[in-house]
Amino acid sequence: MVAVLLLSLAGCGSESNSVLEETFEQLYTVQPNTDISIQNHDGAVLVYGSNTNKLQVHATKRAYSRTRLKEIAIDVSVQPTSVSINVKLPPKPSWALFDRSGTVDCTIVIPATANISLLRLDAGEVFVDGMHGRSVHAWLGNGLMVAHNCFTDCDLALQHGNLSLSYDWWGPGRFTIQADIGRGNAWAFLPSKAAFYLVAETVRGRVASDFDDAPVARAASARAEKINTSVNGGGEAAIKVRTANGDVTIVEANP
Repeated sequence: MVAVLLLSLAGCGSESNSVLEETFEQLYTVQPNTDISIQNHDGAVLVYGSNTNKLQVHATKRAYSRTRLKEIAIDVSVQPTSVSINVKLPPKPSWALFDRSGTVDCTIVIPATANISLLRLDAGEVFVDGMHGRSVHAWLGNGLMVAHNCFTDCDLALQHGNLSLSYDWWGPGRFTIQADIGRGNAWAFLPSKAAFYLVAETVRGRVASDFDDAPVARAASARAEKINTSVNGGGEAAIKVRTANGDVTIVEANP
């Protein structure tokens, strides 16, 4: 058994330790309100809303062998009213001591009015910027999730990691940000004049807000805290952030 293990280690060492890269880039014409689905496994998904009717997909594949690199596929399916972007990785060897299946970083530019019905990443970084279509639904297993200047209904779920919401400006409009974190911290950076209804809570952690010294309610559990308040009159927007284990901080970005 020891001999087999040593041979396995030697085999791993014989493969090049340098990372190989390959890029993928395509441009498509789409409808302004098209429905978009994005799935990746390990790496990053960066989505930018733009004043365009184009869909631009730029991806960088990384792996430790040329064979493995070629096995990573990026499947883009464009239909009249929908787009599917699916990163397919080769199966992980059951005998391997280390995960060398590869990663993919995707940068995707879409119409800002598009609907993101699914954005799913198992591990890595999710970044969504400038969306104001119907909705954004994003799920991340482990890593960092960032939503920037998204004036649309957002359903954000993160199992393990940190979340950042930020707005450089604030405009009138009805939208809801719903964020749920299993284990990790959340920050929301909002302009001084932002008007919204705020619910921020944690089961195990701390909650703090720079706006109007909002009172922090402590539930039956000594480790649970919650803020439930209207900021600057409330307006039509709502921000609801919950973490099961971690802190929630609401920051007045430019007081």
